[in-house]
Formats: sequence, C-alpha cells, structure tokens
Amino acid sequence: QVQLVESGGGLVQAGGSLRLSCAASGSIFSINDMGWYRQAPLKQREAVALITSGGNGNYADSVKGRFTISRDNAKNTVYLQMNSLKPEDTAVYYCRATGWSRAYDYWGQGTQVTVSS
Repeated sequence: QVQLVESGGGLVQAGGSLRLSCAASGSIFSINDMGWYRQAPLKQREAVALITSGGNGNYADSVKGRFTISRDNAKNTVYLQMNSLKPEDTAVYYCRATGWSRAYDYWGQGTQVTVSS
C-alpha cells in the first residue's frame, strides 16, 4: 500500500509559476514510475509528465518546455515545476505511482491549479 500526499496547488496569473510536490509513503520499494495527471472541468483526465526511477522525464506536448518533472528518491518525493502557466493549464492535478504489476497503481487526492488571464 502506498499513500501519496500532494501540495503546492493554488491560484496564479498567466505567465506565473508553481511547484507541485507529491510525497510517497508506505510500500515504496516497488515504485518504478511516477507521474502527474490533470483533469479540467468537463474534460477527461490526461497525462502531463512521467518520470522513471532513473530520472528520465516525458511530457505531454502541451507542457513541453514549460514544465519540469523531477524526483528525490531519498525523500520519496516527486515534483512538478510549472512555468509560463496558461489559463488552459487550469485543472486538478493528480500524482500517480506505479510499479511492475498492474495492481500496483496509486493516486493522490489531487490539488487544484487555477491560472487566471
């Protein structure tokens, strides 16, 4: 069992920055990839950024060049640095941890990010 606790969401003007954090606890030895997803009102949840256990990051085209995902394995924490924010980035952002088994799949509670024009 893994617990994911998120922080860092809030309200920011377009062009501003936020950093989201997600701290994992519990049975963390089997975590491989971690990622950030988001869901805007009336839209489906989409993948934003993924980071492997080795630190390699992958990004959705819509955020590439603006967002950076990183992780601190010693602290069992993954981060999402969000720069040059746009109103279309407004969504609830969710942290996810996955392992080698499909049953090993955990989500955080989500944190609201709102970007004003």
